[in-house]
Amino acid sequence: MKKEYLEAGKIVTTHGIRGEVKIMPYTDSPELLAEFDRLFIGKNHEEVFIERSRVFKNTVIAKIEGVDTPEAAEKLRNKVLYMHRDDLELDEDTYFIQDLIGLEVRDADNDTIYGKIADVMQTGANDVYVIKGDDKEYLVPAIADVVVSTDVDGGVMTIRPLDGLFD
Repeated sequence: MKKEYLEAGKIVTTHGIRGEVKIMPYTDSPELLAEFDRLFIGKNHEEVFIERSRVFKNTVIAKIEGVDTPEAAEKLRNKVLYMHRDDLELDEDTYFIQDLIGLEVRDADNDTIYGKIADVMQTGANDVYVIKGDDKEYLVPAIADVVVSTDVDGGVMTIRPLDGLFD
């Protein structure tokens, strides 16, 4: 099941005297996080509006509407920020990591079940899916030659392992 709210980052400290906060992004890039006009804070996903934000050394400095003092900003320290799924446009064949975790991975040709996706490693060149089977762990490159189909709603990813991949 797709999550409505996705973790976007965590407020790590205050910044300056006007109530700004420094956010450690959980997104691929701080630039992506800095584009959002609204985010949601804490477990109850309370909506907050971002007046302005900028990237600073792989973090995002943001001014949240209504947070105007360092003291008010300090109360938000260590809170997790979420984005709403509908606020983010994804390209075709692009998925949120949170949606891939737990997918069952099957062989396209013989229906062998290898296990479930336990983690996604971002290597730079391409992502690598960590698949945990009953007694084995597989590393599968997230490339078109291997991944045949991804059905997030159905909970299944179909793969065709390259020769020697699982030997």
